[in-house]
Amino acid sequence: MARNEEKAQSMLNRFIALKAEEKKKPKEQRPYLASECRDLAEADKQRQQIMREIGRKVAEIQNEGLGEHRLRDLNDEINKLIRKKSHWERRIVELGGPNYTKHSAKMTDLDGNIVDVPNPGRRGPGYRYFGAAKKLPGVRELFEKPPELRKRRTRYDIYKRIDASYYGYRDDEDGVLERVEGLAKVKMRVEAEEEWRRMEEIRREAKKAVKSGEVASVGVLKDLLFEEEEDVVEEERREMEREKIEKEREFVVHVPLPDEKEIEKMVVERKKMELLKKYATEGLVEEQNEAKALLNIHR
Repeated sequence: MARNEEKAQSMLNRFIALKAEEKKKPKEQRPYLASECRDLAEADKQRQQIMREIGRKVAEIQNEGLGEHRLRDLNDEINKLIRKKSHWERRIVELGGPNYTKHSAKMTDLDGNIVDVPNPGRRGPGYRYFGAAKKLPGVRELFEKPPELRKRRTRYDIYKRIDASYYGYRDDEDGVLERVEGLAKVKMRVEAEEEWRRMEEIRREAKKAVKSGEVASVGVLKDLLFEEEEDVVEEERREMEREKIEKEREFVVHVPLPDEKEIEKMVVERKKMELLKKYATEGLVEEQNEAKALLNIHR
C-alpha cells in the first residue's frame, strides 16, 4: 500500500490540485488607502481581517521567551495594524456605518488597571504595549505610578477645620469636664478647710499662751509669724494693684480747659453775633464798630 507522501506526488493528485487552484479567484490585496474603498461591506470586511491579524499577534506576544528584539518587533507590528484599523473605522463612519471607535479597548498596566495611552503627538490611537512587551526594560517604568507627594496644607485649610470645639467652647457638653472639676473642687475645699482649722488652732494656742504668760512652743510661734507675714505681703500686693489701677484711670490734660463760666460767655457771644448778622445792616455794624473804637471797647 502506497504511503501518503507518494500519493500526494502522484500525477493524478497534482493534476487535481492544479485545477482547484485555477478555479480559485485570485487573492485580493487590501487597498493601500482606506479612502479608496467605496463599499461599506468591503470596508467592514477589511476591518475584520485586520482584527484577526491583531488577535494572532497579540496571542504570540504573550510569550516572554521570544526575546527582547522579537517582542519589540511584534509590538510595532500590532501598533501598525491598530493604526490601519483606525483608518478603516473612520472610513466606515464616512460611508454611513457604525462608529466602532466608541467601544475600542483600553490599555492596562501590569496590575490590570486602565492607564492612558502614550500619545505625544495627539494624533491617531497612540502607541500601546501588549503582553510581555510591558515588562521590557524602559517600558516597565512607564506603568509605575510616581509616589504621591503629600501636599502641604495652607493657612486657609488649617483655619477651615477650626470651630468652637477647637477653642474649648463645647467641653461642658459631654459632662466629662464637670465630673473631673467636681472631684478636684471637693478635694481643694477639704484641703482649704483643714488648713483654716489648723491655723485657727495655732492662733488660739498662741493667744492662750500670751494671756497666761506661758512661753509657746517654737514651732507654733514660727507658724503664727509666717501666717502674719503672708497676710502683710498679700495686703501690700493688693494695695499696689489698687494704686496701679487708679493711675491708669487718671487722665492728665496737657492743655488748659475753659471752665463753665467761660463756656457760657462764649455761647452768649456766639448767639449775639448770629443775631447781629441776621437783623443788623452793614452800615449799623460799621457804626457800632466805630463807636466801640472811640470808646476803646474791645469786647
